This record gives sequence, C-alpha cells and structure tokens, in this order.
Amino acid sequence: MHLHLVFLSLFLLVSCSDPDHLGKAPSFTPPIKTREHSAMIYQGLPQSVERGSVVDGSSLWRRDRMSLLGDRRALQQGDIMTVVIEIDDKAEISNTTSRSRDGSDSMNIPNLVGIPQKLAKQWPDGASPTNAIDLNSNSSSKGDGSVRRKEKLTLRIAATIIQVLPNGVLAIEGTQEVRVNFELRELLVNGYVRPEDISRQNEITYDKIASARISYGGRGQISDVQQPRYGRQVLEAILPF
Repeated sequence: MHLHLVFLSLFLLVSCSDPDHLGKAPSFTPPIKTREHSAMIYQGLPQSVERGSVVDGSSLWRRDRMSLLGDRRALQQGDIMTVVIEIDDKAEISNTTSRSRDGSDSMNIPNLVGIPQKLAKQWPDGASPTNAIDLNSNSSSKGDGSVRRKEKLTLRIAATIIQVLPNGVLAIEGTQEVRVNFELRELLVNGYVRPEDISRQNEITYDKIASARISYGGRGQISDVQQPRYGRQVLEAILPF
C-alpha cells in the first residue's frame, strides 16, 4: 500500500512539471501545425485575368508581381512580410489628494418657561440642561499615488498573411523560436494591417498593426526555476492572508 502511494506521489510530481524539457532542451513547435503553414498551402481565390490579354513571359512591362517594376510587397494570402517592433515607452503619473473638514454644533437652553430648572432637580449631579447639545466633529483624508513605467523592446520578425478580409485588410501572424542550450525564446505577433501601410521594403512597424498582440517570452529550465511551483500558486490563490 505504501509503495503504491509513493509511485502515485511521484506521478503527480512529474505531471505537475512540464515533461517537454525534463532533462533535455525544450522542443520546437512543429511548423506544420501553425496557421502560417496552412495559409501558404491553401491559397486564397485566384486573381481575375482580363479576357484576351496575352503577355509575353520575357516582357519588361508585365503586370504581375514578377516584372521589373512589379509590386513585390506581401499582399496575398501566404505572402511574407517583416514586422519591425521598436517599443520605447515611458510613462510617469503622480497624484496627490488632501481633504479636511471641521464641524461644531452647540445648542443652549438656559430658560424655557422654567422647564430646564425643574428638570435640573431630577438630573444627577454634574448634569444640567443648560447646554443641551454640544457636538464637535473632525475628519481628514490624504492620499498619494504614483505610477512609473518604462519599456524598451527592439525586434524584427517575419509574419505571414493568413487571411485577406473582404475589405482588403490583411490578417497577419508570425512566430519565431530560438533555442540556446536549455532555454527556448518565443516571439509571437498577430494583428491586422492595411496594404498601403506596407513599405516598399516589404516592412511594417508595430504601431500600424490594429489589434496587435505581441508576446516575448520563453520556456525552459531557467524559466521553470524563476516561476513558483504549482502548489505555491494554488496556496496563494486560496489563502485569504
């Protein structure tokens, strides 16, 4: 019975860890399972060709992209472009608030048809209706807040057009993986771009990508050491203190 518990405990420990790089370098993501690969295999609808137009393959004035002056920018599904990511943001916000309020109320009844004098005889020693109500209140609050952030990131990545939307906007997605020893660096980018924002060098900057999703991280043995274990994460999520 105890032996079974030991094997069960070892199985749970191994299952909680990532077996992909257990004792070895992390594996690359298979390229054939990405949407970029699918976009290159399954092309979109063919472009229309004018009737009766016959163009010599050796002509310099061909209308297609392979001509001398043709547009070689990525415009069709499966084409590849370069995304330039140069983020250098700095933000600093500081707020200070202060509030103070004082209040005082007092009401005296020295004479009211002799009623206070009659009531004073029945009140205990030291009490008197002369000063019937006397209230004082003070309140103050003060708050300080500040936010300081600085981010800098410079990257270049090749992205593939995975879909051409009906309005002509291009949906792009790019992945890049670089493995050094037992650590794998991952770079992911996707979003939507306009064909006219692509430069003649077939490049586009990140600030012209709508709904941009940029991820820069990694996985491997070093990343595992820097992250708290699953048990610690569960305890931090359920403990109220």
